[in-house]
Amino acid sequence: MTQHEFNFRVGGDTYDPLLDKDRLGTELRAVYSLMIDSEWRTLKEIQAQIGLGSEAGISARLRDLRKARFGRHTVNRRRRGDGKDGLFEYQFIPNQGTERVNDTAWLDFDEWHA
Repeated sequence: MTQHEFNFRVGGDTYDPLLDKDRLGTELRAVYSLMIDSEWRTLKEIQAQIGLGSEAGISARLRDLRKARFGRHTVNRRRRGDGKDGLFEYQFIPNQGTERVNDTAWLDFDEWHA
């Protein structure tokens, strides 16, 4: 099994594929497609640019991209501004060892429920 042949369940007790699969898959593809340029962005900026999800959901998708089953990409985080307000920004660095790093077809939630 390659790292892109996913076979796992997303979510937990509250995850319902009929209600959540398409939304989460669309959100993951959008986050990946935006962040592939490795620019620094806050969760709010990502949300505004992709027009999907909540800041919490986007944060979850960034965490997903760090996982081995999603390519073990690097997601850097740093404080923006003076740091006292708790605002963070994120930078996505694609794992160049990933065989399909420029192909978002692997972001299909259907594969995750095989």
